[in-house]
Formats: sequence, structure tokens, C-alpha cells
Amino acid sequence: MDRREKMASRRAGRNGRREMIEVREHTLENGLSVVVAPDRTTPAVGVNLWYGVGSRNEPPGRTGFAHLFEHMMFQGSAHVPRNGHFRHIERVGGSANATTWFDRTNYYETVPSHHLDLALWLESDRMGWMLPAMTAEKLENQRRVVMNERRERYDNQPYGDWDERVQSLLFPASHPYHHTVIGSMDDIAAATLDDVHDFFATYYLPNNAVITICGDCDPARALDRVGRYFGDIPSGPAPPPLPGTARLDFATGGTVRRDVRAAVPLPRVYMASLVPPFTTEKFYPGEVAAHCLGTGRSSRLYDRVVRRRTAKSATCRLLPLTTGATLFLAVATGFADTDVDDLEAALAGELDAAGDLGEDEVARAVIGAETRSLRALQRLEWRADLLSMYATHFGDARRLNRDLRRLRRVTAEEARGWSREYLHSGNRVVVRYSPEAPS
Repeated sequence: MDRREKMASRRAGRNGRREMIEVREHTLENGLSVVVAPDRTTPAVGVNLWYGVGSRNEPPGRTGFAHLFEHMMFQGSAHVPRNGHFRHIERVGGSANATTWFDRTNYYETVPSHHLDLALWLESDRMGWMLPAMTAEKLENQRRVVMNERRERYDNQPYGDWDERVQSLLFPASHPYHHTVIGSMDDIAAATLDDVHDFFATYYLPNNAVITICGDCDPARALDRVGRYFGDIPSGPAPPPLPGTARLDFATGGTVRRDVRAAVPLPRVYMASLVPPFTTEKFYPGEVAAHCLGTGRSSRLYDRVVRRRTAKSATCRLLPLTTGATLFLAVATGFADTDVDDLEAALAGELDAAGDLGEDEVARAVIGAETRSLRALQRLEWRADLLSMYATHFGDARRLNRDLRRLRRVTAEEARGWSREYLHSGNRVVVRYSPEAPS
């Protein structure tokens, strides 16, 4: 058997344990990775296509390209008219969308299972025959759309630029995560049709993609259909190295603080730290610590900050980023009369004290995290997306089954040690929003 082909037709894992999600993996000759996860319980199928390109691949002066290209991919291809992708999918009762993030861009559809061929044909036409349909008029149209999106979501939205501020403080200018996914207005405005052609030819290749089919399908037939629609698309060179350097120390050298007076309704504090990325073993105790601190009404932030009326809301999360580091983010929103210094002190106090997390807290957090994961996996589109994610980042989609159990092995001491190592004042940036004074 070809070493690239990892067929897992049985549900038994490596240790003989029955796996929750049946997964089959294969690689086409052109390098396209294929994941099939059959599930006959519902007569629907999810198709998820991950391209290994996100904002981290954008060099200075070209920020926002991955997101702009997401929009361009719905402007038609050689055999599909502009916006025809949506029309074809909605006509059969399905849904489709796409998202861009730091590490990837994904395109996905959920359709009745007997329309699997339609979804595969549409995605293959975009991958293999997109360039002939690109025009300067389409680029200008989508450039305006993206620039308006930036105005609405970032520039004119209360707290809308928080991530731009946090990222620029937490990650140095040389790091691929220094800039936001949306990019800068100047870079979006400067994009040319040649730039878009080059971007597509560099990253939108079968050897830089994973396609996952999840749901009501016969695995052998699904693999055959992928080969039919995608097999003739030629592979290309490996994507270029990431710009800049991904290497980081998990420290900011002290608490870096920025105060922002803006048109916001309430004071709010964003607090972030550099922590080990999703692809490392140290991510797991961090995820447990984040759940202990900021997920649900039994969390420390809710119990000690919200219930005591220091803040109207408080939460935290750990982003699953992969390049050198990821960020731990805590957010607290005060009341109209809350002093931003008190809000920051309350939030920082709980992060500083996370080194004493209790056994019961950790056990409760693990159960909660597992429950939320299982609930999310009931949705075909989310399950397909996670399988694409694991195939991309680990080269092993089946690892999702093992990671669902991995959190159970995190001990309270691991979570405490992780918190002491990363959630201290010497590894912290703080962005504090205060309402503008009335004119």
C-alpha cells in the first residue's frame, strides 16, 4: 500500500479502542489530501476544502490578500457564473460559505447526500479553472466590498480594532501574526490583478489543500468522485516559506499597556499572553486552564469578577494557532461607572492566581470542554472542518479522535504549572478602552 494512503476502514484506533469518528485518508497523485468520514445517520453530506494559506502568508505590503481572495473565489470560475456557486447550492437545499483565518482559508458546503457531485464539481472548478474568470472589474468590486467590511467591523465598530491593537503589541513586526486577517486599507487598495493571479498560482493548488467529505456517503465512491473532479488539476511548487520569523520567546518583558479613548459604550479590558501553539503538547493544559478561568458560570472569572459586580461580563479563551506561538486572551467589560484600573486589576488578579487551580475545578472544566466539543461535532460542517484542520496541521485527521480524549489526561498540577509559566505580568499586553468624555 502506498505510504501516503492511510485507509482506516475500521473504527478501531491504534490501541484497539473503538473510535468515535470513522476516518479514511488518501492522497491523490497531484498532492490533494482527501479525508472521508462516513456517517449514515442523516441524509446529508458536508464538504470542506482547506487551503494552507491565511494572513500569516502575507508579506508586508500585501496584508489582507487571503481574505480578499476568499471574496474573489465566489465571483465565478470558468464554468460557473458570478455568484453561481451560491445559487447552485441553495437550489438543491444546501448551504455554503467560506472563512479566512491566520493559518488557513476554508470553503465549505452542506448538501443533501445525493448532491455530493455538485459540491465537488463546484470546488474543483474554482481550484482548477478560476484564473480565466478573473477580471479587473471583479477585483475592483470585491476590493470595495472588503474595504467596506473593514470600515463596518473594525474602524466604525465599538471595540472593533481590539485585535489589531493586541496583535501589534503581542507579536513583533517580523512575526506572521503581527497584522490582522482583514489587512490594511492601503494594502487592499493597492492590490492589482497581477497580484491576485500570482496569489492564486502560489497557494490555491491541490498539493496545498485538504478536502474532507463528512456524512452520508460510501467512502469508496466518495474517493472515486474526488479523483474524477480533482485528479486532473496539476500540482504546483511547494508554497514559499512564511515571511519573517516565527520564533518567539514566551514573554513580553513586562506588562505592555495601551489606553484607548473611543466611542464605546462601556469600559473594556483586553489582556493577552504568548503561549505555546496548538501543535504542541503544552496546548492541552492551557486549554484546560482557559476553561477553568473563563468558560461558563462556574468559571473563576464569572464567579469572582462578574458575580461580585466588578464587571458586567468576563471570559477568556485560547486560540488554536500554529506558528511559533498562540495567544491566550481574557476580556472583561465593566459597567458605566467602572474604573478601568479596577477592571484591569480584577482581571489580572485572577490570571495571576491561576497557579492554584483546584482538582475539582480542573475536573469540571475537562467535562465541560468535552461536552462542548461533542455537541459541536454533531454538526456536519463543524466535524468536517475539524478533520480538515487536523489533516492540515498534523497530517493525520484521525488524531481528532485521540485529542477528544487527550484533555482527560491533563492533571490539575499541569494546569497550575502552565498558568504559572505563562499567565504572569512579564508576559502580558493590555488594551484598555474607555468611553470618550461627553462633548
